[in-house]
Amino acid sequence: MQVRGLYHAYRRRAVLRGIDLDLPRGVLAGIVGENGAGKSTLLKILSGELRPDRGVVAHRGGFGYCPQDVVLNDALTVRQHLEFFKAAYGLADLQRAEEIMVALRFAEFADTRTGILSGGTRQKLNLTLALMHDPQVLLLDEPYQGFDWDTYQRFWDLAAQLRDAGRSVLVVSHLAYDSERLDQLYRLDAGRLHAHDGAPAHTQEGAAV
Repeated sequence: MQVRGLYHAYRRRAVLRGIDLDLPRGVLAGIVGENGAGKSTLLKILSGELRPDRGVVAHRGGFGYCPQDVVLNDALTVRQHLEFFKAAYGLADLQRAEEIMVALRFAEFADTRTGILSGGTRQKLNLTLALMHDPQVLLLDEPYQGFDWDTYQRFWDLAAQLRDAGRSVLVVSHLAYDSERLDQLYRLDAGRLHAHDGAPAHTQEGAAV
């Protein structure tokens, strides 16, 4: 994924002030920033959910987007959600989804109605729906929200496996947890991206963000 010159404002409040970002294959990257810094706005633009005021986003292959707020129907079971997304993605089977459910340890909830699941288990399903079609680019907004410690560790193991399989993974959070697991880490502040050591982030062409 390549991002060049993203700008976005809500009325007179500028949220993004010229974002450049390169997300190559086989990279696990992170963006951190305080609440209200514009992280979710940036991800919505990267996923195509929101149109920027200015700028370009280009990517190859399919992408998966796990929003911070789960988008689930409380009346449906976990399995019914998987079947619905299987049809939407045009998948032949649920093998990948079932593998992720085993990795995150919630396969036993397959026939449970989503409305009675715990917040952490709902987030596991939210993440599974974003990954089950094996996308090339993964955009994850606070993906481990509500996870217990064991599931949190399993999430990072899964993220590393995806990176090692050549996927491009971007994790967005308000805190820099486990930054040593990341290949790239940026801070979103005042509408601009900076390398986490405080120096401005640079694109491959060398232009400062």
